[in-house]
Parts: sequence; C-alpha cells; structure tokens
Amino acid sequence: MEAAKVLDATGMACPMPVVKTKKAIEELNTGDILEVHATDKGAKSDLTAWAKSGGHELVDEAEEGDILKFWIKKA
Repeated sequence: MEAAKVLDATGMACPMPVVKTKKAIEELNTGDILEVHATDKGAKSDLTAWAKSGGHELVDEAEEGDILKFWIKKA
C-alpha cells in the first residue's frame, strides 16, 4: 500500500501513538494514507477508535513481529 507518510511510534506508550498520529495526519491531504508503526498493544484499539471518531478510514492493519502497522486514510 502506498503511504504518503510513515510515522514511527514504536517504543511509545499510550497515548503518544495517537497524539503523534493526530499531528502527522494534519500534515496530509484528504485521501492520503498515513502508515503508523507502533509497539504498544493498546494502540490497536486506540487508533481504531481515534480514526473512526475523526471520520478517517482505517484501511488496513498488520502485525509483523512486535510491530503493529496501521494504514489510515485521511478524511
């Protein structure tokens, strides 16, 4: 999947992955994809809920070893 930006939020504890994601997505254009990498297991539910509440679309998610990856399409 082609991401306009990749955010490395690995090693950060809640709520920092969501805070950093919010800041990063503000820099993108509508329809752009933000790829987020996180290691905090809480990020899965946090980012899903955050994307939905902001009207953004969680396009895909994957787990590669200890790293959780999320692709969020900006509304």
